[in-house]
Amino acid sequence: MNFIRTFGLAAVCIAGLVSTPAVAEDAEHAAISLKLASIGLSLSQVSDSKIPGLKEVVTNRGVFYVSVDGKYLVAGRMFDIENGMENLTDKSLSKLRLDGISEFKDSMITFPAEKEKHKITVFTDTTCGYCKKLHGQIDDYNKLGITVQYLAFPRGGLYSRSFDSLQSVWCSVDQKQAMSDAKSGDTVKSEACANNIAKHYALGQAAGVTGTPAIILDDGSLISGYKPPQALIKDLNAK
Repeated sequence: MNFIRTFGLAAVCIAGLVSTPAVAEDAEHAAISLKLASIGLSLSQVSDSKIPGLKEVVTNRGVFYVSVDGKYLVAGRMFDIENGMENLTDKSLSKLRLDGISEFKDSMITFPAEKEKHKITVFTDTTCGYCKKLHGQIDDYNKLGITVQYLAFPRGGLYSRSFDSLQSVWCSVDQKQAMSDAKSGDTVKSEACANNIAKHYALGQAAGVTGTPAIILDDGSLISGYKPPQALIKDLNAK
């Protein structure tokens, strides 16, 4: 009986030792989350950065670095000098973008290449001039083996004319035709339905999108702005 009592007490002590770091980590993350919330940032992930005492945080507005106590925030890029100036911030952002693309793969509007070599994801807006220019060359991208898949990014926000226009496209029976019509200036019937446009927009904001078009390449890297078909295929082939 004494053996059982002693063994049980030892097990409780060991469990306490094992769980203490986890409890401390949860408290640390909670403190960081509260500090970020006070400045309008919503925390989705915390991890150790390469700099001791500094946490990497993924938020609704991108990747930042925060002191362990949550008192200090660093906004900027972190580079690994000894590893060829690897951009560690963009590496984290690339993963965030690719995870988001995977999550929304069923709610994108896709113009597939017959002989696909590369797939790009474009945050787009039907009211954006360069978005219209890119879409006007969709056949040229496809002929080069580039599949183009669209996510919505209403530049004016969620209560704007651009949101209404994108919603009509995404809610159309023929989404691809509606996208082409909207970007060529033709009238698209006003429609409303359950859609993921707000979530697309939130992903774009977290992923570092500040304007449209924003092109995500196969590896998750971001090109801000329009890129002609021939120039884009050179970049893609060089990856």
